[in-house]
Amino acid sequence: MSHSHSNHHVHEETAENPVESEQFHLLKIITAFAYYKRHALNHNHRRRRDYYALPEHHKKLIPDYLEKLQQVDLCIEKNMDFIRDIVKSSSMFLDAPLAQQQEKLKSHQQSHQKPPVSPMDMDKVRSTLKQFVRDWAKIGEAERKATYDPIIEELNTLYKDLPTEKRGDVRVLVPGAGLGRLAFDIARSGFSCQGNEFSYFMLFASHFILNRVREQEQYEIYPFIHSFSNIKSDQKQLTPIKIPDVVPADLPSTVDFSMVAGDFTEIYIQDSNIGAWDVIVTCFFMDTAKNIIEYMEVIHKALKPNGKWINIGPLLYHFEDSSSGDSSIELSLESVKKVAQDIGFEFEKEKMISTTYTSNPDGMLNYVYDCAFWTAQKK
Repeated sequence: MSHSHSNHHVHEETAENPVESEQFHLLKIITAFAYYKRHALNHNHRRRRDYYALPEHHKKLIPDYLEKLQQVDLCIEKNMDFIRDIVKSSSMFLDAPLAQQQEKLKSHQQSHQKPPVSPMDMDKVRSTLKQFVRDWAKIGEAERKATYDPIIEELNTLYKDLPTEKRGDVRVLVPGAGLGRLAFDIARSGFSCQGNEFSYFMLFASHFILNRVREQEQYEIYPFIHSFSNIKSDQKQLTPIKIPDVVPADLPSTVDFSMVAGDFTEIYIQDSNIGAWDVIVTCFFMDTAKNIIEYMEVIHKALKPNGKWINIGPLLYHFEDSSSGDSSIELSLESVKKVAQDIGFEFEKEKMISTTYTSNPDGMLNYVYDCAFWTAQKK
């Protein structure tokens, strides 16, 4: 699978030249991954301190608690084995050797008195682990069935008269491709597919799973050990999740499959993408917009005449009340559909689908989204 690279504008107060600031950005993310173990062990150690502060008769009532914390430490080690391999495969994105780059970053942070890794970045590392459950583990199947299957069924219906070996001529775009499973499944169904992703946390991880992993269930990860809230059973929490459930290798030779890094609206408004796509699939993507109207315009322009837009997802606007002061437009589902029609889409199929997202199937708390599913045609 090819992995192309496009401009990813990152505003850091660091380098004046854009290539260098992009490199800084990549490095920050690699550093966040590399910090995972230290950060997670510290967090778990705080639990140990809190246990030791308990009155003796309380400690006696939970004789296995320390043993559990030991186990969690081991799980963190296992997660780190996996993350280390992601970091190794990501260093290919850097222009200079990793160690040399890290020295630069260190001196920059010291001169600006910044911690090497922000809490938000660590949060993203942890949620990347959960994303692997959704996209590449057997137990993520329920979520994939709820959200990916309807999309693939729809593609199969739209192109049911097209012989399999001709499906590779159909070009499908998946913005917000995350860890790449949906795009991979679409390609596996015989369509040429391009995934696009803005977050380098996701890009590094998807590049690793799609290009470097050689066997089924090669890794064991523990994505649900970072919080002890809403846990039904210690044993379930400490049970490894094996990934991947399929080896992302064997794609039909008629299929083009690629992942592109960068901002959806910047890339797909370029001439080479105007009127270039047969189908655009948005899955849990539309609400990542600062301006959802702009997303819809870009989708409309990038589609061929009569091209199809297949969407599934909620409207949990990512930039509403953004701490970094990003602008954000939040429209109701009704308004989104009306704008889509005014832009030039005709809705052909609509329904609602309920699903969780990166949930812990054994936990006591799950958010269920009532997702809008539709197929619309560019008029």
